Amino acid sequence: MQKQYLNTLVLSCTQATLQTTGVTMVAVTGLTGFALSDNKALATLPLTFYVLGSAMTTIPASFLMKRVGRRIGFQLGTAVGVLGSIACSFAVYMAHFWMLCAGMMVMGVYTAFGKYYRFAAADAASVNFRAKAISLTLAGGIVGGITGPEMAKRTHDLFADYPYLGSYMSLGFVCLLAMLILTRLDIPKLSEKEIHDPGRPLAKIMRQPEFLVAVLASMLSYGIMNLMMTSTPLAMRAHDHPFNDAALVLEWHVFGMYGPSFFTGSLINRFGVLNVILIGIALMFVCIFTALSGTEFMHFSVALFVLGVGWNFMYVGGAALLTECYTPSERAKTQAANDFLVFLTMAVSSLSSGLLLNKAGWHAVNMGSAPFLLLSTVATMWLVLKRRKAARLQH
Repeated sequence: MQKQYLNTLVLSCTQATLQTTGVTMVAVTGLTGFALSDNKALATLPLTFYVLGSAMTTIPASFLMKRVGRRIGFQLGTAVGVLGSIACSFAVYMAHFWMLCAGMMVMGVYTAFGKYYRFAAADAASVNFRAKAISLTLAGGIVGGITGPEMAKRTHDLFADYPYLGSYMSLGFVCLLAMLILTRLDIPKLSEKEIHDPGRPLAKIMRQPEFLVAVLASMLSYGIMNLMMTSTPLAMRAHDHPFNDAALVLEWHVFGMYGPSFFTGSLINRFGVLNVILIGIALMFVCIFTALSGTEFMHFSVALFVLGVGWNFMYVGGAALLTECYTPSERAKTQAANDFLVFLTMAVSSLSSGLLLNKAGWHAVNMGSAPFLLLSTVATMWLVLKRRKAARLQH
């Protein structure tokens, strides 16, 4: 097996573990926060701390891996995940809301390292395989889409006196599995010349039209997806849907997020990255329309599934477009800037999710997403027209 295919397989497996922990946390943390917090509007605050932990770590994680290599960096990240699992478990045992916030911040550090799996696969792949490497790595998340909700359902009442304690304890075992899988990763470190070459200034890289559209697609797809996904368990609870129904909706959502990854890379190679991003935006609008149509189980299921597919097209497309923006020596700072902005958007959306839901309801959560999708539409169409004009001038 060629090295680029083996690395993609390894990273796809670790993506599965990352998504398993992520979905489990989304399924139980809003409800745990609701149970532990006196102010119910702060129920999703632990998830905001989780995203803040990721946002604060994206830049140092990228530069650390530039020096020590991907495998060591990823294994350090999973070790932090084990510590985060212990902290969250202890918080539930002690019924301490702010300790849960701290533990979730540590889990965010682990996730920040894991979010570079897709870029690691792309950076170790040939140009023609790059988009497929990104999408196939993310395809591993479909396993997490199945195991995460199932793990949440089977562990949330494992300890009768401590709801959700079993769920947080299970996260540590998943992180240990990821550490074992990562021993098979074989991505060469950068040369000393590439490590010390500063490349172009970051401001110059970020002014590229491709960077602007790529980061908008990644930021807004993740921000809107996070806004809706975080509030879904609480919205379903408010409309008298049982926990297992919410877990099933999340399961379908994550299937929508990662199932298309088996062919998203091929679609990008065939139809172009900008067209795939535009299809993703259109699907996001379909999600909003469906969610506004009602609050039955089917409305939640279809909306969250379509949301997942739309996220996939925008997010994979954004990552593929970003790889056009940097040289190997510029890789760390460009990827760090992209993911920092993504996590910053997620932090705002996760905090807004609980507040919007508590103050204005599920419809406000959905309506608040539409203007940002319009922004991404305008930016992507601008780059489409810019490229068409450049192509005409060349001929």
